[in-house]
Amino acid sequence: MSAKGYKSQKTASSILVNTILIVICLLWTVPTLGILFTSFRQSEDIFRSGWWTVFPHKASVETGEILLDDSVDVNGPITLEGVTATFEEWRQGITLEDGRTLQWFGNKRTRKLIVSEPRWVGFPTNLTLQNYKDVIGGKTITFKDGAGNTITRQGNNLGEAFLNSLAVSIPGTIIPILMAAFAAFGFSWLNFPGRNILFTIIVALLVVPLQSALVPILQDFVNMGLNGTFLGIWLAHTGFGLPLATYLLFNYISSLSRELLEAAYIDGASNFTVFTRMILPLSVPSLASFAIFQFLWLWNDYLVALIFLGEKNRVVTFALASLVGEKGQDWHLMTSGAFVSMILPLLVFLLLQRYFVRGLMAGSVKG
Repeated sequence: MSAKGYKSQKTASSILVNTILIVICLLWTVPTLGILFTSFRQSEDIFRSGWWTVFPHKASVETGEILLDDSVDVNGPITLEGVTATFEEWRQGITLEDGRTLQWFGNKRTRKLIVSEPRWVGFPTNLTLQNYKDVIGGKTITFKDGAGNTITRQGNNLGEAFLNSLAVSIPGTIIPILMAAFAAFGFSWLNFPGRNILFTIIVALLVVPLQSALVPILQDFVNMGLNGTFLGIWLAHTGFGLPLATYLLFNYISSLSRELLEAAYIDGASNFTVFTRMILPLSVPSLASFAIFQFLWLWNDYLVALIFLGEKNRVVTFALASLVGEKGQDWHLMTSGAFVSMILPLLVFLLLQRYFVRGLMAGSVKG
């Protein structure tokens, strides 16, 4: 292949790859932006139109109404503005020659038509933070009891659930990472009987469905009094996360310089000293990479938290599900609740993203 042909092929491949990446980014960012815009809209606007209407567009704007006299027979043909049509046709809406649209409002008894005309609508000025206030502080609910007294209460909110998720996610991330790092160090650099067999068993646990272990573990936790406690869910997440963490960290730690570790042992360093003074500092990229995945998994977990914590200590995912109300009437709060819940995971990712790529390339990059 000539140099010119090779250059053309390389350019075409680059264009194809960039196009695919742009499409993937759009598929992810457009719905996210839609949810963001929706979270600032009033509930009535959310029910009435889509999020894309926040941008300047041509829309039908109500400009007035027409009330029919009682003398007009709504059961027969109705003549308005020089147009004769039946009730059903007026109900569907009829566009006049001047561009205005007349549409019947409600049933026949209202005897009212809405007049609208197409106009350019700019950015809305009625955006609100009320959805976020209801999510963080709880929506104010007012009702009357059997005696007719008005009672006001605060609905579900994410405040306490946010703290509970922190109490679950932080220890549930640190504990398995430290245990897996020490296990990976042992499998990589320590010689003991049955090392390969034990490592094979740990790797095989990756294919075991998490759901198959929930009921047996729950029964043991109930017998030990750990169900509904943070210690119980820490132990559960540690057990579920250890196989993958051990496997990933093993790939990185086993590729560290043998000469460096041998020099430390020659100088009299113990295994614990080598682990704390050398292995952990050198494995920061891999540790940070797995910490991102583990934290995101725990923060967004619903099933394990529901089984081992229940309603006693509700986490963010459980609280989000309850925001919609008993009959789903407050589903519009899910948009603002989603962005409140994603703030912390996004910060964790941004703070650790400098190690993310190096951690994914575990074994090819050191330090």
